[in-house]
Amino acid sequence: MFTIDQIIEDYGKSLGRVASAHEADRALQEDLLQEILIAIHRALPALQEKERLAPYIFRIAHNRAATHVARQVRQKQVDGEASLAQEESEHPEVEIISSERVTRLERAVRRLPLPYRMVMTLLLEEMTYAEIAETLEISPSNVGVRVNRAKAKLKELLDEQ
Repeated sequence: MFTIDQIIEDYGKSLGRVASAHEADRALQEDLLQEILIAIHRALPALQEKERLAPYIFRIAHNRAATHVARQVRQKQVDGEASLAQEESEHPEVEIISSERVTRLERAVRRLPLPYRMVMTLLLEEMTYAEIAETLEISPSNVGVRVNRAKAKLKELLDEQ
């Protein structure tokens, strides 16, 4: 069957991007990625069809990320914080234009409502609508609707910046 080492080798960067799409703080991104990998490791024995591996692991990743976001929102409410902290670049003077665009896009994606954020993150990982639909357990037409709405919202958010 599959090993967690294979999953990390094949999907580690993609799972890292899922974590960063849901969490701005780098330390919390790493914690979230670890939570995702542990959940995948625990769930791997239940996977019967290896051709469904990608949707399976991304469903786990997005479920963990959604739980993480909800937990962070509750924690911030308890702490009395009104808004999520914005990610700050460590060395803005060193960034090149392309990395600046990526940063702007990541920030904009993080500001999307969770259903749109999940769809756009998977779309950016070059998954098909069918794979996204399977991952999120929604119809492919619903994926299309969410993608269109997410793109419109992203345009608004990027125009604001």
